[in-house]
Amino acid sequence: MASKPLIAVTGASSGIGEATARAFSKAGHPVLLMARRLDRLEALDLPNAVIRQVDVRDRAAIAGAVADAEAAHGPVDMMFANAGVARLGDIARQPPEDWDEMIDINTKGVMNSVHAVMNGMIGRKHGTLVMMSSIAGRKVYPDHTIYCGTKFFVHAVSESLREYLAPHDVRVIVVSPGIIDTEVLDGVRDQTTLSNYKANKAAIGGGISADIVADLILNAYQLPQRAIVQEIVITPTRQKY
Repeated sequence: MASKPLIAVTGASSGIGEATARAFSKAGHPVLLMARRLDRLEALDLPNAVIRQVDVRDRAAIAGAVADAEAAHGPVDMMFANAGVARLGDIARQPPEDWDEMIDINTKGVMNSVHAVMNGMIGRKHGTLVMMSSIAGRKVYPDHTIYCGTKFFVHAVSESLREYLAPHDVRVIVVSPGIIDTEVLDGVRDQTTLSNYKANKAAIGGGISADIVADLILNAYQLPQRAIVQEIVITPTRQKY
């Protein structure tokens, strides 16, 4: 069993999830990596890694993955509820199926991830929940209607969870990135929305590396348990909105 606590990451196959998995692994933590793309998880080739093909909409699959990893490496001390999709588009033209996917993954998936570890953290009086939101969880943007709704949800439940879990010494950290260089745009099917997003990204000189966000999460986690960074808001310097 590794000497450092187990870290769990959903959506670990790319972007901020992958970067965070790498950062914690490099710092000596065993990691539970969950995502739908198993081949991408295997390609990371991280030491002391438990790899599971998991769709966060499947509550039982997350719980099973956590149980397997904890049997090998001890309790999950941090759950990064990172998995999410961005089906951005004009709300009047967007297929409601896109709404369903965002709501199910970005809200229910987050809560399924929390549910798998929360009671254990309460029992141990130790643990950290890192909740993936977005700058779009703090303000609204064109063609982000349902996406913003899901991220506002993350902010709301995180505030409630933080209040609930504080007496148990369990931390809740919200991560609210702006434009980061990830694969999030791969989910945008509305070509007008996609063109506008790319133009805005280019106008500010592009996004910033996911590694920057991962390092902030690691730094926040490494603070003494009685200290909490309640929210990380990180954007390119030139991103004004």
